[in-house]
Amino acid sequence: MKLSEIKTILSTLENVTFKLENETYVPEHFHVTEVGLITKNFIDCGGTIRNEKVVNFQLWNANDLEHHLKPKKLLDIIALSEKTLGIGDFEIEVEYQSETIGKYDLGFTGTDFILLNKKTACLAEDQCGIPATKPKIKLSEIQSQTNCCTPGGSCC
Repeated sequence: MKLSEIKTILSTLENVTFKLENETYVPEHFHVTEVGLITKNFIDCGGTIRNEKVVNFQLWNANDLEHHLKPKKLLDIIALSEKTLGIGDFEIEVEYQSETIGKYDLGFTGTDFILLNKKTACLAEDQCGIPATKPKIKLSEIQSQTNCCTPGGSCC
């Protein structure tokens, strides 16, 4: 989800809720402690130099159980970040603490924002030596050759 999309969605909501793909909700007293721009410059295993930019939201739970972030407040935080940091309309990445700090993509169900599990991937598979996926074949689907390798057959 891009920054422009979350701003459009937030303008229609009464409450802000986040949940993980496993249906576990982020506690409703969460804080958005950071909104920032992360730039990643790197080289992939095929030798291609890459540059990625994402808008980063960091969610944090405190012990102030009465805290409830409203859409207008989050929109104000985003606007301030855009103004002071020069943030553009990039994809959003969300950091949230579970066993360790997890990084998630962001989706929306119509009522809840969903923290979508991110996956690693090779960006240069054609240059990396990764073998192509072999097709799976059921042994029962292989046609038998009745004349081959049987007594009196033609294989020997």
